[in-house]
Amino acid sequence: MEGGGSSSRGLLPFLAINAVSEYYRLGRMPPVTASLVAANTVIYLRPSFLESVIPTIDEVWFNPHLIFKYTDLKRFFLSPFFHPNDSHLVYNMISLMWKGNQLEMSMGSTEFATMVATLLGMSQGITLLLTKSLLLLNYRRPYYFTYDAGFSGILFGMKVVLNSQAQDNTYVHGLLLPAKYAAWVELLLVQWLVPGVSFTTHLGGILAGFLYLYLRDAYSGPNPLTAVIQRIRRAFQWPLRFLRRLFRRRRTLGRGTVGGGQRTWSSNTWRCRACTFENSTLSSECEMCGASESAEVPPFRSPQGNLSLEELRSRRLQRFDR
Repeated sequence: MEGGGSSSRGLLPFLAINAVSEYYRLGRMPPVTASLVAANTVIYLRPSFLESVIPTIDEVWFNPHLIFKYTDLKRFFLSPFFHPNDSHLVYNMISLMWKGNQLEMSMGSTEFATMVATLLGMSQGITLLLTKSLLLLNYRRPYYFTYDAGFSGILFGMKVVLNSQAQDNTYVHGLLLPAKYAAWVELLLVQWLVPGVSFTTHLGGILAGFLYLYLRDAYSGPNPLTAVIQRIRRAFQWPLRFLRRLFRRRRTLGRGTVGGGQRTWSSNTWRCRACTFENSTLSSECEMCGASESAEVPPFRSPQGNLSLEELRSRRLQRFDR
C-alpha cells in the first residue's frame, strides 16, 4: 500500500478475535506464523519500551529511488513488517494466518520459515527491477518514486505456493475459479477495488512465488538457507533443553528415593546396606528397615532380626501406601 493513512487502532480487537478463533480451530498456532503475526503487530503498536529499537515507518518505507541511490538495505528488508494503518495491518495479518497456518502445517516450520525468507528477498528484488524497468521505459506512472510498506508482496507469493498444492477450484472475493489463476485474479480485483495499493509490489510477490516453485523443483540438493535456520533454531532451543535436563528429577517418595540399578551418588542421599533404600542424609537410620547408616549389615538383614526378601518387599509396599 502506498504511503498515507491514519492509525486509529479500532480494528485491532477484530485481529485478536481472529487469532483466538484460529487457535481454537487448530488447537495450536504454528510457531513461525504466530511469530510473524506478533512481530508485525508489535512493530505497528510501537510500545514505549521498544521505541528506541523499532524505527519509524518514515525510515523504512519501500522507495526504489532511495534504495538504489543510497543502497538502503533497511528499507529493502524491513518495509514488509511495517503497516501505515489498522485496516492494512488487520487484512494482511488475517490473510497471513489463513495462508501461513496451512503452509506451515503441511511443510513444517523450518521449511516454511525458509520459504518466507526467500519470498521476502525475491519479491522485494523483483519489485525493484520492475519499477526500474518502468522508469527506463518512461511509463507515465512514477512507481519508481512511490512509498510502500506492508506484508502484501510476501502474501501474494505465499498464495501462489499454496495454490500450487491445490488441483481444484477456490474462492477469491466470492468468485469461484481454478486455483492456479487465483493469484492473478486477486491482483486485478485488489487493484480495481483499492486503487491506492501498490501494483508492482503485488506483481513482484506473484512472480517471486512462481520463481520459488521453479527453483524448489529444479534444485534437488539441500537448501542452504534451511540449514542456517535449523542451526539458529537449535541455538535457541539449547537453553530450554539444558534447563529440562537440569531440573529433571528422579521419582521420590518421602525423603528417600527408590531406584534400582546403579546408584548415582549425590551429596544428599545414602544407600542402606541392608535393603538398598536410598535415604536422605537428614536421617542416620534407614526409613525402610531401621538399619543405621554406618552399620555393616549383610544384604537383606537388619538389626531387628533376619528378614526375608519377601518381608522386605512387604515393608516397601506398606511404606509406599502411606
